[in-house]
Amino acid sequence: MNQRIGIDVGGTNTDAVLVDDSSVIGGVKSPTTADVTGGVRQALADLIALCGPTAKNVDCVMIGTTHFVNAVVQRRGLNKIAALRITLPGSASLTPFVDWPKDLAVLVNEGVFCVAGGNEFDGQPVVPLDEDAVVKAAHAMRDAGITSVGITASFSPLNSDCEDRAAEIVARECPGIRITCSHALGRIGLLERENATLLNAALLDLADDTAQAFRDALDDSGIKAPLYITLNDGTVTSADIARKYPVYCFASGPTNSMRGAAFLSGIDDAIVCDVGGTTADIGCLATGFPREANNVVEVGGVRTLFRMPDLVSIGIGGGTKVDDAPLTVGPESVGFRLPEEARVFGGSQLTLTDVAVAKGLMDVGDKSLVKELPDELASTALEMAFQRISDTVDRMKIDSIDVPLIAVGGGAALVPEEIPGISKVHRVPNHAVANAVGAAIAQISGEADQVFQDLSRDAALEAAHQIAVENAVKAGADRETIKTIEMEDLPLAYLPGHSIRARVRVVGDIARSSDNA
Repeated sequence: MNQRIGIDVGGTNTDAVLVDDSSVIGGVKSPTTADVTGGVRQALADLIALCGPTAKNVDCVMIGTTHFVNAVVQRRGLNKIAALRITLPGSASLTPFVDWPKDLAVLVNEGVFCVAGGNEFDGQPVVPLDEDAVVKAAHAMRDAGITSVGITASFSPLNSDCEDRAAEIVARECPGIRITCSHALGRIGLLERENATLLNAALLDLADDTAQAFRDALDDSGIKAPLYITLNDGTVTSADIARKYPVYCFASGPTNSMRGAAFLSGIDDAIVCDVGGTTADIGCLATGFPREANNVVEVGGVRTLFRMPDLVSIGIGGGTKVDDAPLTVGPESVGFRLPEEARVFGGSQLTLTDVAVAKGLMDVGDKSLVKELPDELASTALEMAFQRISDTVDRMKIDSIDVPLIAVGGGAALVPEEIPGISKVHRVPNHAVANAVGAAIAQISGEADQVFQDLSRDAALEAAHQIAVENAVKAGADRETIKTIEMEDLPLAYLPGHSIRARVRVVGDIARSSDNA
């Protein structure tokens, strides 16, 4: 029987579960620690104590973490980087970092280099790559001691030759420098793709440290199984790939919860509301996977355009602060200090957990510590939380038909029983650790998104499908288990010839023979 450990590192709690092919064997919650990995070690220790020493003999371990997106939002743990843009003579008026928040740009920007090259919208070269200019830029990076660079060329998802050649030159002239090329990350849209590339480059030191710390935590716990990191689309990749592309892990927490909700409820199409200690994340399930955002997504004030779930986060959670005079609910939260600061645990800060306990919706801590809480205050605060969740659910719906909603997370009790437009609110077993369940059951994905010319629609989709399958196999998927979960095509009338943009996404189980770690 295939057994896995799933771990999700949230802002308040670190959850761990042991699952087999069809059920949850056991799950635990442990407070997230400031160093992140301390909470992982404790969660593993608690899980092994609960399930027995055989839990150490799992086939693999999946970890989802908010570590990388938090680093961007909180402006910490980021390394200095250089930006190499290959677009001249075009795109000279808007330089790299132009639309970044000033405090973040100052923190990471160590040099901007723009050189001639790039492609037109049909993938044809604009002008030849100025290799001499790339060499000069590389020498400047080397002299400045820069260890990470993001390389972006115009329309590189259609033709990556300029980026690939520039990467070769920079690697040759700056031995040991880490290079992120935009065609590996984003889609068509220069600034947003470049932004994702530069964010990735700025996170590489942290990604190395985090992946190694997770591996050390497993080793210290006696677990030798391969390590995988969960991604934005509800799938996983090897820790080695996550080290190279940490931006793919930005939204892994909410997507884990959505995948876990589908597994625990048996419902593949629904709204999911995951209420944690800090936020409530609301998104849509489609065929068991999170609906993907088609618009620009901001991360820490930076506009990006790459594979991200379509969800809305609001400041409603178990640790949300409740203050009176006047009565306010959030958005501030006590976060991972909930077990110390909430009144039911002996603290002095009134939180939504205290309110829920006082109203009989939750049974944690010492209820006697909130018995003096005025009923009117508790009822009004709870109603304010209910209303914000209901309003956000309504925003996420795409039609007027009533749909089911799955409530998960440690604060699932804060989801009201009746919500306009919702046919039924489903509350599932193990809802408090749904995020870790989602990590544990995750599969490996592969995607293709490119333009094909002079091919029929069916031929273009088939070519894209084959590319997606090969990408999934390279990432560690079992070829025999791969299935298509998304396929779309878009005729491009503005390109010469018969041009079609084809996008295909596939998923497959982790290959048993995979040695990714």
